[in-house]
Amino acid sequence: MSTVREGLPEGRYGRSADERADRKLKIVGSVLGVALLGVVGWIGWDYVAGQSVTAEVIKFQIVSASEVKVHLEVRKDSGVTGVCTLSSQDKDHGEVGRADFTFAQRDTRVDEVVSLKTTGRATMVELVGCQEAPAG
Repeated sequence: MSTVREGLPEGRYGRSADERADRKLKIVGSVLGVALLGVVGWIGWDYVAGQSVTAEVIKFQIVSASEVKVHLEVRKDSGVTGVCTLSSQDKDHGEVGRADFTFAQRDTRVDEVVSLKTTGRATMVELVGCQEAPAG
């Protein structure tokens, strides 16, 4: 006749200590994962909400070897004066023009065509960035 055992032989498999360690690791991993998601979310929100002036180049037209017309759409708060920097490059990726453009309109969305003077024929235009104009 065979004997029926009720549990595993003690000390042979040792699962109870491993199960406790696994549970602790899962808890620590979950807490760290939630904290990381919180930090990434906060950085993203701060980046998006922290910019009071943003813009987008809608299109540009090369008028001559010394001028480019750029259609900008600027979004800003109504009481804010925004300054956007544009840069133009030639076919060899050398910078041939750079200028700051100020948008002091009271509107929150400004569509404007600006003229960027260049020292050579431009092949592309890049929006470097926008920021709030310093008070003064």
